[in-house]
Amino acid sequence: MGFVRRRTRRRTALVVGGAAYAMGRNRGRNQGYEDQGYDEPPPAPPPPAPSAGENQMDELQRLATLHSQGVLTDEEFTAAKAKVLGL
Repeated sequence: MGFVRRRTRRRTALVVGGAAYAMGRNRGRNQGYEDQGYDEPPPAPPPPAPSAGENQMDELQRLATLHSQGVLTDEEFTAAKAKVLGL
């Protein structure tokens, strides 16, 4: 009975050892591929786009400046403001 156990242990050790050997061989082959492309830093993310609220505020300030300078009449200013606000 001890003979069977030794054979089972030996077979298990050979299977596990063979699998570890195969993994090591494949890792050595693929090592060059894993390192490619990582020398350069990733590209910087694009700057965040201004939100719709900021665009509206900028446009309203520009219209108010034009109105205060006399470039726009009261009716033109009101119409442009309604267009910007989507009314």
